[in-house]
Amino acid sequence: MNRNTTDPVDGVDRRSVLAAGAAGLSLSLSGCIDSVRSVVTGDGDDQLSLSIVTVPRDDNRETVQIARHLESNLQAVGIDADLTVRSRAEFLEMTLIDHDFDLYVGRHPADFDPDFLYEALHSTYADESGWQNPFGLTVRGIDRLLEEQRQADGEERETKMESLLEEIAIEKPFEPICRPTEYRVASNRFEGWGDSHLATRRGYLGLEPDDDVERLDALVTDARPSRNVNPLSATVRERGTIIDLLYDSLSTTVETEDGTVEVEPWLASDVSWESTDDEDVETTTATVTLREDCTFHETESVPAEPVTPEDVEFTYDFLEDTSYTLAANPSPSPRYRGHVSAVDEIDTEYGEDFQFRMTFDAGRAVAERALTVPILPKHVWLEEVNDRVGSIDDFSAPQGRWGIVTSSSIEPIGSGPYQFESQSERDHLTLERFDDHFTLAEDDDTLDKDVHLEPTVDEIRFTVDPGSVSSIERVASGGADLTESMLEAFSLADIPEDDEIERYDDDSWTFYHLGFNTRRMPCGDFRFRQAVAQLIDKEWVIDEVFFDEAHAKPLATPVTDEWVPEHLEWDSEDDDFVTRFLGSNGEPNVTLARDMFEDIGYRYDEAAGRLRHY
Repeated sequence: MNRNTTDPVDGVDRRSVLAAGAAGLSLSLSGCIDSVRSVVTGDGDDQLSLSIVTVPRDDNRETVQIARHLESNLQAVGIDADLTVRSRAEFLEMTLIDHDFDLYVGRHPADFDPDFLYEALHSTYADESGWQNPFGLTVRGIDRLLEEQRQADGEERETKMESLLEEIAIEKPFEPICRPTEYRVASNRFEGWGDSHLATRRGYLGLEPDDDVERLDALVTDARPSRNVNPLSATVRERGTIIDLLYDSLSTTVETEDGTVEVEPWLASDVSWESTDDEDVETTTATVTLREDCTFHETESVPAEPVTPEDVEFTYDFLEDTSYTLAANPSPSPRYRGHVSAVDEIDTEYGEDFQFRMTFDAGRAVAERALTVPILPKHVWLEEVNDRVGSIDDFSAPQGRWGIVTSSSIEPIGSGPYQFESQSERDHLTLERFDDHFTLAEDDDTLDKDVHLEPTVDEIRFTVDPGSVSSIERVASGGADLTESMLEAFSLADIPEDDEIERYDDDSWTFYHLGFNTRRMPCGDFRFRQAVAQLIDKEWVIDEVFFDEAHAKPLATPVTDEWVPEHLEWDSEDDDFVTRFLGSNGEPNVTLARDMFEDIGYRYDEAAGRLRHY
């Protein structure tokens, strides 16, 4: 029974399943066994096999430990589980581009607003590349709730989000495991670390360096920025810190004292909002005033050009179709897909020269998130498209794969506070201060002078250091200023008690998760996904992989705390299948687990010691 095409659950009350708990799950689903048998292919005596893919230990020790924990428990109950490790770039291509996996364990980039679930799960994106629905989920009920939460704000949106999270908990296209605390260490050569989140552009701005310091040296464990900083590629990056330094967005995120995130104008000097409700469809309109005298970076081959409303309009159109209508079929960007899909229209003829109007088919919260995409220079990207298309008669632009979104040769020209200077593969990426950035304008009365946001050092160099422990040692010895990449939990004990460095803790939007490819059986059956998810002991993961709940928190839902309804909060004592592990101390209760799989259409072969398809 492939759950990907219908809304009802073959006679099963979905909310009663959510409330039934794991112990009652087999009884409530037993009537569906015949349906399960009818869709499982094979000769009726096939061994149940699954592949799990993740990154190697050197890339992220925590993901591979979680994956091995799952592999061991699947094998213990009689499933032929096989773990494959791939480099980070290969892993992302395998899962996000090729969709060539059964299960994977990774860290989802998520976002500050739960609307990231729209692109993560809506069926519109099931065949696209990128973090757009890599699970291939196509459930109409979830589509409807994703759309409804987009239209709502305030308490109404919280109610819609609660229903959506309940449906996700049942369908389980992925299983959220835990949300890590983001740890970094920094030298005392700078003051101001931690005033803003160190995974955002603001974390690098307004710092006060010692008198003789002209360059900030940051360490990254990921070598990909040293090869490619194409802002559109799905496999180049998972976090946007470097892109946010190179490219400005109309608005930017600001973390408040209570830990929530607000969106404030950035490249826009002002954004005013209006909302209208027409036949139960909410439309939101933003009147945007763009800062005047802002320019894109200048290079030897590309002169400086002003940032105009036409560049903004081009950016949103281009992200919707990176072939810019030249291909027979649109080729959306693998990044920012959900952001730009909320935009209905951009009117550059409205108002004064640097004023325009944007209309959104969404509530204000979703519309604000749409303003955080990087603004691209039209003169660079349109010329690049035209050069690549040339005189090709039957031009096609395979989504996620065509050169405009994968190339490392496109000059990374933005208007951000830092501009590209140089890079050396597997060694470094160096950015230099853009002296014409608006944050350096002394006469700009739209900036809050009490909040220092200017680039204060001549250069920022991101140097590749593949290990958390070695990165800590380099900062402690004075060889670097910051570990830009999140430190893995095992390395925290290696942080010396030294007045020369300090540890900084930030909340994370990202979360570790188990992803299912719902395009393939048996992972196309939501009950099978539920069963597999119950073989991950999240408390064991916290204790053994992260060593302490201070370093990571177990999750039942993928959104941040303020969006989690009380009945979906993590509770280790709750028998609800949303959170329950069938076992204890990391070891599965083999009898209960086998019974659970047998109740949804499998049988245990005592002689072979394996679960098989009926």
